[in-house]
Amino acid sequence: MIRRWIPYLLIALWGMAALIGPWFSEAGNVIDLEKILQPPGPAALLGYDDLGRSILLRLVAGAQTSFIVAVGVVGFSALVGSLIGLLAGYHGGWLDLLLVRVIDIFLAFPGILLAIALAGVMGPGIDNLIIALSVVGWVGYARLARGQVLSLKRRDHVMAAVALGSSRLTILTKHLLPLLMAPLIVEATFGMAGMVIAEAGLSFLGLGIQSPQASWGSMIRDGAGYMLMAPHMVLAPGVTIMLVVLSLNLLGDRLRDYLDIRLPKSAH
Repeated sequence: MIRRWIPYLLIALWGMAALIGPWFSEAGNVIDLEKILQPPGPAALLGYDDLGRSILLRLVAGAQTSFIVAVGVVGFSALVGSLIGLLAGYHGGWLDLLLVRVIDIFLAFPGILLAIALAGVMGPGIDNLIIALSVVGWVGYARLARGQVLSLKRRDHVMAAVALGSSRLTILTKHLLPLLMAPLIVEATFGMAGMVIAEAGLSFLGLGIQSPQASWGSMIRDGAGYMLMAPHMVLAPGVTIMLVVLSLNLLGDRLRDYLDIRLPKSAH
C-alpha cells in the first residue's frame, strides 16, 4: 500500500520544491571555497559542488526550473495541439490533409534535434527553452486529438446534435471536447516526464538555463568532470531526474487504467 503512494509523494515533493525554490536560489549560489567537493555528511546531506555550493539547495532551486518548463511546455502544447487536431479532425477535407502533412514533416525530423536548433538560434533562457520545446511538442497532442475526433464525430449523440441544428462550436465544445479530455490528460502526464528530460538535456548542452541559475541538467554537466573525485555531484541530480520521471510515468499509467472505461473497476 505504501509503495503505491510513493510516486504521488515524490510528485508532491517536486511540486513543493518548485514552490519554495525561489527562497533557496540565493542560498544555493553561495560559494564557500573551504567546502569544495566535500562529500555528503551531517553538515550537508548531499555534499557540495566544485564551487562549494550546497547540492541539496541547488536541487531544490532546480526543481522550480524543471517544473516551470514541464508545466509551461505541456500546457501550451496541449492547448494549441488539441485545438488544431479538434478543428482539423472535425472539419476534414483540405484542413485535415494539411494537418496530416505538417505532422508527417515534424515526425520525419527528430524533435529533440529541432528543439536544440531552435534553442541555439534563440539563445539560452527559460522563455526561449519553453518556446523551443513547445514548437515540437504540439504535434503529439494534435495527432491524438485528430484521431479521437475522427472516431467520435460519427457517434450517435454527435450525429443527433448535427441533425438538431446545433452549431459547430457547440458540437466541438460540448459533445467532442469532453470525450477528448481523458486521453489528453494521460498524454499530458507522459509529456511532463518527457519535458523534464528534455529540459535537463538542453541545459546539459548549455542551451537551457545558464549559471548561476540552478538546473538539474547543468548540475550534471558541472559534475561530469569530477566523477572520480566527487561522484555525488552527478548522482544527486541524476537520481532526482530518474525518480521524478519514473513517478510521472507511473502516474500516467495509473490514470490511463483508471480513465479507461473498458476495464472493469477491479482492474483500476
